[in-house]
Amino acid sequence: MTADTLLPHPFEQVWITLSDGTRLAGRLWRPLTDRAVPVVLEWIPYRQSDCTAIEDSMMHGWFAAQGFAALRVDLRGSGNSDGTLQDEYTGQEQDDACEVIAWAAAQDWSNGNVGMIGISWGGFAALQVAARRPPALKAIITCCSTDDRYADDVHFMGGALLNDGLSWGAGLFTQIGRPPDPAHVGDRWRAMWQERMEAAEPPLSQWLDHLTRDAYWKHASVCESYADIQCAVYAVTGWTDGYSDPVLRLMENLTVPRKGLIGPWTHMYPTWGKPGPKIGFLQEAVRWWRQWLGGEETGIMDEPMLRLWVGRDLKPDPRSPEIDGRWIGLPSWPVEATPEAYYFDDHVLARTPSPAGPLVIDTPQHCGLYAGEWCPLDGGGDGPEFQADNRYDDALSVCFDTPILTDAVAVVGIPSLSLDLALAGKAALLAIRLCEIAPDGTSGRVTFGLHRISLPEGVLAGQRFRATLTLKGVAYEFSPGCRMRLAISTNYWPMAWPEPTKGAVTIWPTTAIFCLPPMPHVAVHDLPAFAEPLAAAPIAHEVMVPGTIKRTVTWDASTGRTEQAIRSTRALWSLDELTIGGDGEHIYTVDSKDGASAVAHFRGRQSFERPGWSTAIETSTEVRREGYAFVLTSEMTGSEDGAVVFSRRWVHRFEDADGFAWPILHAG
Repeated sequence: MTADTLLPHPFEQVWITLSDGTRLAGRLWRPLTDRAVPVVLEWIPYRQSDCTAIEDSMMHGWFAAQGFAALRVDLRGSGNSDGTLQDEYTGQEQDDACEVIAWAAAQDWSNGNVGMIGISWGGFAALQVAARRPPALKAIITCCSTDDRYADDVHFMGGALLNDGLSWGAGLFTQIGRPPDPAHVGDRWRAMWQERMEAAEPPLSQWLDHLTRDAYWKHASVCESYADIQCAVYAVTGWTDGYSDPVLRLMENLTVPRKGLIGPWTHMYPTWGKPGPKIGFLQEAVRWWRQWLGGEETGIMDEPMLRLWVGRDLKPDPRSPEIDGRWIGLPSWPVEATPEAYYFDDHVLARTPSPAGPLVIDTPQHCGLYAGEWCPLDGGGDGPEFQADNRYDDALSVCFDTPILTDAVAVVGIPSLSLDLALAGKAALLAIRLCEIAPDGTSGRVTFGLHRISLPEGVLAGQRFRATLTLKGVAYEFSPGCRMRLAISTNYWPMAWPEPTKGAVTIWPTTAIFCLPPMPHVAVHDLPAFAEPLAAAPIAHEVMVPGTIKRTVTWDASTGRTEQAIRSTRALWSLDELTIGGDGEHIYTVDSKDGASAVAHFRGRQSFERPGWSTAIETSTEVRREGYAFVLTSEMTGSEDGAVVFSRRWVHRFEDADGFAWPILHAG
């Protein structure tokens, strides 16, 4: 049986009334049986009746065909649900989810056992709701999510402010202003839409007001108390995704039955994963649900706790990267393995220490233009968001290369770099990349770390101190005939926001120790293959005009400014007489010699039309720095039949005289 032989599974629209009278809109797929069955819930704000309807029908229709009720619900204030939506992962959102789980468990078609599945927001929600322990929630599958909203989310990486987080905030700003559909809510749609726009606040106005790991970020970070989670957890992600390390931490710190899976993919379910091989993820999910919601012994818990894709022969390409590799299994995480130590010689990554004088690293601001997105394809689509050949950024960095490898070198785990350094100012950014250099000179980034380092207490600018910096976890096998390269820079724009002044860093190579975790001896190499990917057939829809995405880099020699621009047109498509379209742009500019000149600009527009009904929501967001302050300018405009029905502009300034910092990095 293949996906194209399956028919779309029937579904029904449902309304769930919460204790405060709020009605949430949902879509329900039920198996063709009269017996009570387990329920699988996906809980996200992305409009189940239209924007995610195609993908929902393929996944949840598959679950229903396998004997599970599948429930896809829009959060309060999103889609056709009542209320307003103003931020991620609020306490109200979790309260609502607990009520929805209780509702699902109480239905006569339910056996009382509920699971949650989700990717990105939905994966976060599954972890966060699990920590609330609703009695009916027996198991979750969390994909591309995190346990720590500050240290390892789209907003910050190692204390460095990520432009992915700014673009996500700008995108969410557009989403919270989208109208409900009159075909589902009737004449109430206009009042509901006005309520949403009137209540709207730019999400970035909250996020930029919390530049350090304070109570705002600790809320809904399950790492604050892993013991709060008491149901079974299956954590899934890809090495190309922004969210890979959380799976390792969940395997280490949870005490409940758990499994982890990390493939080569970016921010998508493995059924459709890229790069690398897609797998039968929905069949894997069904085995998990039958084990924990249906009371069957499927054998899934007899397999290795953690399954990892060990990559090989990476070929970077912004449009379509390629990676070979194989699967290994590990019985637990972490595993005991003595790391392989490398040292800095004269721009050589050597196996023995060698004396070398201090090096000053002061990278031009435009280093990083070929880095791609921190989390490629996290906004959907199929744009050129992956890394390009890294040799362009390598040329602006300080690099240490191994000799040509005569044997394969496997790295499985979290690399780390310890060294003495000094800052020219009160803070600096360090971007550390581990690359594979192919015989033709192509440089592919295997893993990397970003760290915004501030002066430790009692240390002055120019004074030497020691730091230990980690890179993202990875499983990769460097090939004979290639070289390993460690590249260090003090800028990585536009992935990370630059320092406004004095960003130079001095390092002492004689003090550097770069540790690479090897292939664990306990690794299982002979694993059964995953099934081929299957899904239910999608519901009927029509793509009238395909979407387009262009990503360009320009340099103005007369001013020294560089610009990276991503301009997109959404596919124009229709579903049940509803036509959806839109366009947008992300533009990042910086002067190569001035970190304070950095500007990020975002614009987004979405339109929703039916015969006799036409609406659009458009937003504009700009972030720039004035000294150490961030200035956020936001605009939202709503239009009906081409006439403006709402318009508002916000200007926020976030003072930070001392500069924000990531204090944990001072240890070591």
